[in-house]
Amino acid sequence: MKLSRTLVAMCAYLAPCGVSAAQMPVEPNPALVIFGSDTIRAEVARSPDQRQRGLMFRDAVPEGTGMLFIFDRPDVQGIWMKDTYVPLDVAFLDASFRVVNIESLEPLDLTVKNSARAVLFALEVRQGWFADNEIGPGAQAHIQFR
Repeated sequence: MKLSRTLVAMCAYLAPCGVSAAQMPVEPNPALVIFGSDTIRAEVARSPDQRQRGLMFRDAVPEGTGMLFIFDRPDVQGIWMKDTYVPLDVAFLDASFRVVNIESLEPLDLTVKNSARAVLFALEVRQGWFADNEIGPGAQAHIQFR
């Protein structure tokens, strides 16, 4: 557990300094994204190919699961639903793991939904999960890489 916290801290401090996600000392899968007492077990997409594929071609996203996208550097990021069959919500998180904004995503919609400002992470979960758990902009997450 102590090692996980150290890695999370390193990610938060190294990423804004131009260290790419591929260089961060974390294992790619899975991650626990924790908001208070609510936890998502997330697959991790950090390479360009993994981020492009995301949750495409899935028939379901089980309760309590999702996908954490790690971008190479903080920037305004966009997400779309090409070849994605399940309704999702995406929370865009800054380098300190704070929620910047949350957007609803409809299946197969090619409209790009953007972060409100520069972010380093995006978390996709089943649609309604954030609202059901009263998580909104400003919420603080903790991420443990396993």
